[in-house]
Amino acid sequence: MYGSPKVPGFASKERLDQSSRAEATALNLSIVMARCAVAGLAAIASCAASRAQEAIPLPRLRPSIPPPLADIPLPRPRPAIVPAEIVAEPALPSDCQLRLTSDIAAIEALPAVTGAEGCGIDDPVRLLAVMTKDGARVAIAPPATMRCKTAEAIAHWIREDVAPVAATLGAPLGGIANFASYECRGRNRIVGAQISEHGKGNALDIRALTLTNGRSYELTDIAVAREARERIKASACARFTTVLGPASDGFHEGHVHVDVAERRSGYRICQWAVRDASDLVPLPRARPPEAPKDEP
Repeated sequence: MYGSPKVPGFASKERLDQSSRAEATALNLSIVMARCAVAGLAAIASCAASRAQEAIPLPRLRPSIPPPLADIPLPRPRPAIVPAEIVAEPALPSDCQLRLTSDIAAIEALPAVTGAEGCGIDDPVRLLAVMTKDGARVAIAPPATMRCKTAEAIAHWIREDVAPVAATLGAPLGGIANFASYECRGRNRIVGAQISEHGKGNALDIRALTLTNGRSYELTDIAVAREARERIKASACARFTTVLGPASDGFHEGHVHVDVAERRSGYRICQWAVRDASDLVPLPRARPPEAPKDEP
């Protein structure tokens, strides 16, 4: 019924104390939050610093730009090991080479020859000499490179036909002057002409016969007995498919060409004029000194 006596100003002071406590609480909370924020920033900064210290891989170089290489000396290359006992087996002699026995001819087998523009020899040999029937050696000077079948035909012609004729000239046959054998060229050495039989190893050009007494006789020399030259010509035309000499084409006036060219229907060429002194065209006499001079 009776309440407590109210003290003037007490209620206002109480409200003031409550307001002060609320403000203090809010201040403390702000301080705590600020400290947390500062701690968070420090942690983030520390993390970022540690990440920055980590190595960041660079992107790979473009394939077109090779990476720089250090100057490191390379090891010496490994030496090739070639067994000394490995030796290439020689090619077996052809049937033609087997037929050219040492009592017929001296030959040297050669590797296959391949040239440009269709030149070449599939069974080449070097003909060094021909043996006569009495065992004498007829040297081919210089040795002739040709197809084996050509060498076989040449050998039998020299030993069976040429040697007996040469013996009638005063001494046995001792050598054959080889003017041309294998040579990759056009006919008559004309650029662009059809390949000569020389370029196939099928031909031999003969300049002269050399006797054992040292004398030499050209096959086209009119000073050589006509009968001997006629016999050599007849035998050559019987054995070879082509025989060219003086009066044939203007390119064989000083030597004789023989070859074994293969033609259709067995066609053969034998063009060799065996000349003598009567075939020569006499030169005009020299102008006498007392003759009047030509008027201008």
